[in-house]
Amino acid sequence: MDIDTVADELYALRPEDFTAARNTRMAAARTAGDRALAEKIGKLRRPSLAAWVSNLLVRERPEEVQALLRLGEGLRRAHHDLDGGQLRELSGQQKTLIRALSREAGQLAAQAGHPVGEDVGREVEATLHAVLADPEAAEEWAKGRLVRPFEAIVGFPDVSPSAVRRAATPPPPTPRPAKRRDDEALDRARRDADTAVRDLRALEDEAAEAGREHETVQERTAQLQHRVSELTEELSRVEGDHRQAREEQRQAREKLRAVERRVREARRRADAATARLERHQG
Repeated sequence: MDIDTVADELYALRPEDFTAARNTRMAAARTAGDRALAEKIGKLRRPSLAAWVSNLLVRERPEEVQALLRLGEGLRRAHHDLDGGQLRELSGQQKTLIRALSREAGQLAAQAGHPVGEDVGREVEATLHAVLADPEAAEEWAKGRLVRPFEAIVGFPDVSPSAVRRAATPPPPTPRPAKRRDDEALDRARRDADTAVRDLRALEDEAAEAGREHETVQERTAQLQHRVSELTEELSRVEGDHRQAREEQRQAREKLRAVERRVREARRRADAATARLERHQG
């Protein structure tokens, strides 16, 4: 057991299960005589709900995570030297991707038993913006062990009209290769964004279908549970009738035995009377 293994396990749990599991792992490390590991485990902090949702997205959607990381690399390479049209296009792709990922994270959280509100959704979006803008934030997020969401100000800056105007003003001509590195970066960023959005839309459709199936199963389960309740009540009534029937059977058996005793006694008296009559006649 090492700290990375333990951390991966703990940050995959729901927030309310984190503390008890951490204390259990810390106690196990102490019992094993590894005080250094126990101390490290004790320093792990329970994630906020928004951080847990962000970690959940990393763990459950690794392909989309890699697409976002690649897009962030392309954006950071390309953003400093793009024309106005490219900036507007790239900004639109960025917003579309972040909204799609945020919705996907919310759906995953709901499926895991933690529906989230708008405040948590905004914190998740702020974290995704930060991942696009800051390579250190991207690296930390990709581990799936966030304790707190990133602040919105860290996120990748939106494109302002003044930035577009400045970018649209051509710089003094300088010798350039036929294919600029920035163009290549933009192409990569555009492809990654398009692929990520398509994948997310497909996953959203799949999640919607899974949600409908889940509702159908829930409805069927409710119907079966109602039927179980009806059958349980019926069984209870039948068991009561059975107990009553057994008691009536017992009483009838005792009555039969009493009548049989009286019959035998009456037969003995009749036999005795018959014998006396025969003696008198003889």
